[in-house]
Amino acid sequence: MMGTNLRDIIRAKEIPIGALAGKALIVDGYNQLYQFLTTIRQRDGTYLVDSEGAVTSHLAGLISRTTGLMSQGLRLGFVFDGKAPDLKRQERERRKGLKDEAARKYEEAKQEEDVDGMRKYAQRTARLTHEMVDEAKELIAALGLPVVQAPSEGEAQAARMVLDGSAYAAVSQDTDALLFGSPRVVRNLSIHGRKKRPGRLAFETVAPELLLLSENLRALGISQEQLIALAMLVGTDYDVGGIRGIGPKGALALVKEHGDDLGALFSSAGWDGQFRTPWQEVFKTIAEMPTRGDYTLAWRAPDPDKVIEVLCDRHAFSKDNILRSLSQIREIEGARAQKGLSEFF
Repeated sequence: MMGTNLRDIIRAKEIPIGALAGKALIVDGYNQLYQFLTTIRQRDGTYLVDSEGAVTSHLAGLISRTTGLMSQGLRLGFVFDGKAPDLKRQERERRKGLKDEAARKYEEAKQEEDVDGMRKYAQRTARLTHEMVDEAKELIAALGLPVVQAPSEGEAQAARMVLDGSAYAAVSQDTDALLFGSPRVVRNLSIHGRKKRPGRLAFETVAPELLLLSENLRALGISQEQLIALAMLVGTDYDVGGIRGIGPKGALALVKEHGDDLGALFSSAGWDGQFRTPWQEVFKTIAEMPTRGDYTLAWRAPDPDKVIEVLCDRHAFSKDNILRSLSQIREIEGARAQKGLSEFF
């Protein structure tokens, strides 16, 4: 998952969550699990855990948000990252350094009994293990939802499925799926209509938003290839930080000034003076990100026994609460089936 920030120039329009009912939406699994690990914490910043000390924050968020969205008629599918591109190594090292520093500050806050500081820094230390991911996939499958393993970046695979017509939109908090060519991206998809403010303990009220690739390219007056180049100027996971001193609006002006001559664009921006990696390699990494076409998107009825096994038997979640959530899904599925049946009469 990347984190290109093009919010200042990308258009989005609010849509009611009901407008997405019945539509297939592809969620970046890693991105979502990291959100839950970051935000679902105890007062002192530590994870939610079961009696054995196993982390359950990601499972608590997953079952709550997923069943909540399913109960409103949304058809969710999940895609998970595969092998990261070689150029992402620098960004992974940068993130690790930030987490190590946050862990050090957390211990300082703990020594000072600064609970707010503990929570603040603990949120920046989220680490997702293979075991967490595997169990999350198991829960998603038990809910009857498809899980697709991407060969590389999950958002690129999500974009491929939207482009193929197998899904309506990719679900993401950033604009990276647009770089990979997704015709539609849904942002701020939450059952509570709120999201955490970056770097802060507060939340803000949000509504679901729809980003249309064709509409944005037309409004910006650029092509898909130029959008990738623009993002590179601002900074992606493959050229961390972008070109110093160039923000989204400045990057857009430069792209439009040089048109299709990307060589002249990056030369004038000073790429070679800042990055050892040729711009062509970064561009190709994004434009030709590996995806797979042999995926299967199939939705089934949830398996309550399996859901109970994963959450209640292993981690002591409340069985009554889980059954209540599953009953809401059955009501929606029943109404949908009845509607489909009525069309024959």
